Amino acid sequence: MDNNSQEVVGVRKNGDGDIVELKMEDGTVVDYKTAQQMAKNKQIKNVNVFRGRDGDEHLRSNADGDPSNNLDNLPTF
Repeated sequence: MDNNSQEVVGVRKNGDGDIVELKMEDGTVVDYKTAQQMAKNKQIKNVNVFRGRDGDEHLRSNADGDPSNNLDNLPTF
């Protein structure tokens, strides 16, 4: 993990409850597709990209047994 990686501190969801933007610890807000690319580049801590049953790529928190830090459970902004 490089020193430039950041943690996600909040999320913005659409009307369907899907995450559409992520807020980083430095206050930067990035859209979901940008966050996916950042995760692939190891620029986001504790997040990875996986291919879902729908064939699309999705973000998820690294499994650590703590549901409170899952992306869906982060504070909204």
